[in-house]
Amino acid sequence: MRHKPTGSTTRRRSRRIIGASALAALSLAMAACSSGGSSSGGTTAGGTTAGGGGGAANSKYPWCGPKQASIALADGFGDNTWRELTRYSAVTIAAECPSVTKYVYANGEGNTQKAISDINSLVAQGITAIVDFPDAGKAMLPELTKAYQAGTIVVPYRVFPGGTAGQNYNAYLSTDFTSAGVLWGKDVASALNGQGNVVFLGGPPANSQSLEEYQGLQSVFKNYPGIHIIGQKPYNVTNWDPATTQQVVASLLSKYPKIDAVVSDFGTALAASFPQFQKAGRQIPVIATEDGNSLGCDYASMHQSDPAFKLFTVSSQTWMVEYAMRYAIALATKGTVPSSTVVPQQNYENSVTGSPNQPVCNSSLPATAIMSSGLTAAEQQAALKGVIPSLESLR
Repeated sequence: MRHKPTGSTTRRRSRRIIGASALAALSLAMAACSSGGSSSGGTTAGGTTAGGGGGAANSKYPWCGPKQASIALADGFGDNTWRELTRYSAVTIAAECPSVTKYVYANGEGNTQKAISDINSLVAQGITAIVDFPDAGKAMLPELTKAYQAGTIVVPYRVFPGGTAGQNYNAYLSTDFTSAGVLWGKDVASALNGQGNVVFLGGPPANSQSLEEYQGLQSVFKNYPGIHIIGQKPYNVTNWDPATTQQVVASLLSKYPKIDAVVSDFGTALAASFPQFQKAGRQIPVIATEDGNSLGCDYASMHQSDPAFKLFTVSSQTWMVEYAMRYAIALATKGTVPSSTVVPQQNYENSVTGSPNQPVCNSSLPATAIMSSGLTAAEQQAALKGVIPSLESLR
């Protein structure tokens, strides 16, 4: 029997509750000051005037102020399903603010020099505010700093680029990746009864997300001397790419005859590697990762023949881009700035306890859908086909 996603799939995302903890931490009951923020970021770097309204402050969306502004989302790498969903979410948030006159998307394609060039191009275009996913980490800091010093509002999110808010950029929107590692570590330790070999799969080399998750895992596993992290340290590099993940998993299976659990920070890519276990004649071990429709559907189909298969996930947080967009828009349009820059981690699925959800599968959606995204089924279908609406079509 396939599980259906919890909650309505037809609500507008702006009205959904991501989760009580996330809502509390990044409540839109804003800080008392208005655009506050830091120095040069409040200055428009020559934005555009096409379309859009402006005018009085927005009572429905306090983060949407009266000043016209142009907004960009710059991805260091935009070619996986997580980024396709975040790209869709980002433009819909921009469309909610009539003061946003232009929205631009840039894809660094996993090439640091391309990502740097994208930032320079956006500044040259006069974009008022840039939300950036700095996949290359600290290698992006010089260009982000130049953009900030040139008067562009700069809000990196999710992967830490180094530097300091107010000196190198306006704000860094973070999440506690160490906490994700702790949540996974506890679930895995319990499922293995404190004994076993664990593989950790991370993203690009030296990215802050995977490093912090590894620290969280270690903080738990140090209390379980019978648990050993095997493979490359601090993590096996997958670049958050399904094809690379399959290659890495195949190599690990050939090297290690005993793998009791796999922890990964990109669940959809991990699910793509499950056939490698079958080719090697191995059972799927305990899995702890971020959620994805393919994982929930795999669990639904495999649990019947393998009752020992255990799946634990945290939310993939594709919706985190919405908070980064709101923060940047608030600074750019002189709206009310959200009161926090930290999004907490949340458990999403637990096949043992069923809390907060049993593994979730929607067989009408692509395997690459992410059920915690908050996007409607139609929105996910469109995003995963690369059909991203324009700012104008959403208004």
